[in-house]
Amino acid sequence: MTIVEPDRTTYTGTRVRRTEDPRLLAGRGQYVDDVTVPKMIEAAVLRSPLAHARITGIDVSRARELPGVFDVITGRDLAAVAGEQPVIWFPIPDQRIARTHALAVERVRWVGQAVAAVVAVNRYVAEDALELIEVDYEPLPVVADLDAALAPDAPKLYDDWPDNVSGSLTYTAGDAEAAFAEADVVVRESFTHGRAFGCPLEPRGCIVEWDDFAGTVDVHLSTQSPNLARDLLSEVLGVPVHKIRVRTPNLGGGFGNKFDFYGEEVIAAVLSRRTGRPVKLIEDRLDSFVATSHSRDQRLDFEMALRDDGTILGLRGISYGVLGGALGTVGAGPPWASVLTCMGPYKIPNLDVTVKAVVTNRSPYGSYRGWGVPKANIVHERLIEIAARELGMDRAAIRRKNFPAPEEFPFFSGVAFTYDSGDYAACLDLAMSKVDELGWRDRQAAARAEGRSLGIGYSFHIEPSAYGPSRILNLVGLAHSGFDEVTVRMDSVGKVTVYSGQINMGQGTHTIYAQLTADGLGIPMEDVVVVTGDTDSCPYTGYGTGGSRAAPLGGAAILRATERLQAKILRVAAELLEASPDDLQIEKGVISVKGTTSRSVTTRDVGDAAYRRLLNKMPESEVPTLEEVDVFDPPNMATSYGCTALLVEVDRGTGAVTLLDCLQAHDCGTVINPMLVDGQLAGGLAQALGGALLEELVYDEEGQLRTASFMDYLLPTAMEIPPFHFFHQETPAPDIPGGIKGVGEAGTIAGVSLVASAVDDALSDLGVTVTRFPITPPRLLDLIQAAQTPIGQTPIGQTPTGQARTEEDAR
Repeated sequence: MTIVEPDRTTYTGTRVRRTEDPRLLAGRGQYVDDVTVPKMIEAAVLRSPLAHARITGIDVSRARELPGVFDVITGRDLAAVAGEQPVIWFPIPDQRIARTHALAVERVRWVGQAVAAVVAVNRYVAEDALELIEVDYEPLPVVADLDAALAPDAPKLYDDWPDNVSGSLTYTAGDAEAAFAEADVVVRESFTHGRAFGCPLEPRGCIVEWDDFAGTVDVHLSTQSPNLARDLLSEVLGVPVHKIRVRTPNLGGGFGNKFDFYGEEVIAAVLSRRTGRPVKLIEDRLDSFVATSHSRDQRLDFEMALRDDGTILGLRGISYGVLGGALGTVGAGPPWASVLTCMGPYKIPNLDVTVKAVVTNRSPYGSYRGWGVPKANIVHERLIEIAARELGMDRAAIRRKNFPAPEEFPFFSGVAFTYDSGDYAACLDLAMSKVDELGWRDRQAAARAEGRSLGIGYSFHIEPSAYGPSRILNLVGLAHSGFDEVTVRMDSVGKVTVYSGQINMGQGTHTIYAQLTADGLGIPMEDVVVVTGDTDSCPYTGYGTGGSRAAPLGGAAILRATERLQAKILRVAAELLEASPDDLQIEKGVISVKGTTSRSVTTRDVGDAAYRRLLNKMPESEVPTLEEVDVFDPPNMATSYGCTALLVEVDRGTGAVTLLDCLQAHDCGTVINPMLVDGQLAGGLAQALGGALLEELVYDEEGQLRTASFMDYLLPTAMEIPPFHFFHQETPAPDIPGGIKGVGEAGTIAGVSLVASAVDDALSDLGVTVTRFPITPPRLLDLIQAAQTPIGQTPIGQTPTGQARTEEDAR
């Protein structure tokens, strides 16, 4: 990995190793399945084998009689004491909201929907009991995919709906119709991104203890959003928020999947109340494939209008979100976000873009790293490259021509986002210069001379980070806030604890918070401890850890709190030193008069004065203790961006794609820890490259998931991932103290269109255009054969339309 890092002299900007790692590397981490509480029993869930059916009867009597079983509940039992599963995003006005309870009551609408649950002395007995439950189903017609759902005579998932469309919303700017009428060139394409999910190494799980005597609910939960989970549990269970405690142990990956709120938490709570015992419910890997939020599943029908000099005049199209049988926590949020960002980093004056949310007999749709932005990136980057080919222009030149200039920021995208700052052209130039330095073009030329097909791909992305402007997010349909709150406390011996509502899930939150705090107070980093993951002791964060917000929002709150706390420390020290606070400086925990070291005190002395011996040491005007609380709700989001380049080789005989090398020029504002930023970029790219080439949740026409294990759902390994090289610009975020922008989703956004760009370049002599993802070898081989086949003939193994004969063939 090649690293170029900025020049720094303090903790901020330096490559500090993660403070969280020693415990984890030594095997001392505690995950939810490691937690044990007294009298705990374990639950398991019975799931529907059918995609669409009425439940005409459930007999749980044999399961109840099995020795070791404490209780069995059905949908009717649960619905009598708990509300429907909540939805917090309503971006489409008048949208029909498809809700369900944590257990199906009368009807199942996807394979894997929870139907009943058993709690027993251990998981083994609970699983045995599930086999004794008899469920009678009346099968109903299945709507397995988007085309089936939109067909005029399609069976309806909800009888009181006129069709299977949950809602539709169009955004316009300028006059798109006129722009397309006067355009010299119009390029159009239909892009399809297959269904996928985050697939964290650690499956989801919870332990819930409902104490009816105290009226409290104590929850251990693998979640990215403990405060949101507490709020939603209160809403569903009817328990006051202050009576619910959510504790989050270490997370073995989240990737957005663990942001969402799931029915298993409700099931465990109801079982705990009924049995009077703490209940553990951990999903196994099969549960994970059908019950953890799915994502990415979209079709994007778009067209772009341009002048013959490459100036973009307009963009219009429809983004179809292929939702499941009920709305997940974030509703139609991700497909909606893909419409908000489909113009990407380009100046497009005329827009007519629509999101259409469609329900199908598939698992519910939810959060995954990047949300809707990776699909939006496919739209603008693929159409840019198709247009460049049509116009005979260099693809970099057409990008550069349509970037807003640095002096045009803040730049309104035309729909919802205002990009705060940047120099997009410089970032593109940086990436292209590094392609030259690494010798990719020479490698490509040499390979082509040998008859091999190497291609260089590019993708430019924007990342709306720092999700948090609460009033703006409320305005566009979020039924929750987005601010962040921190508490910074120095104790009686001068050591500091930072309390945050954010969650650490491997991205190094504790480390960067310690770096910022140490710099903000002028103390050694080892004097800082960061505490997260407990709603009783940690402050409230409005949205949880997601939306690339932990660094810019939590970091900004820390900077503001430490500025005020340092001022108070200096005032106390001034009393001790009989000096003016303005004449003091603090460095490595030592406070001295500027220009001399002969007179000094330490933070330990200040702590002693503020907590223990106030007489003649603590200024009478000061309140005892050393603590500051800050709440940061940004006025605008912060826009990170980057240009990624990829070198691939395509085997024209098999359709296999080999990833050879990858680089990214990136700007996330102030870089707190270059090592962690590069780790985030590398991890995101690895997931995106997996989505581009390998990962797909494939359903058949009966709504059965055919890729429900790692034998069929393929994840990238170290053997498939190329080397990475990262190069940083720094354009500070003007609306975020410290200039920090988010970076958690940056790598994920560009990867899919990036691979398509490189494959097209490798096969440029054939004129191949990749539009369907993942780009599996059979699919790519079909495109190659179609390009090589004379007009009028049909390639072997294809229908006359050029599609593979079956979905199994396509896989």
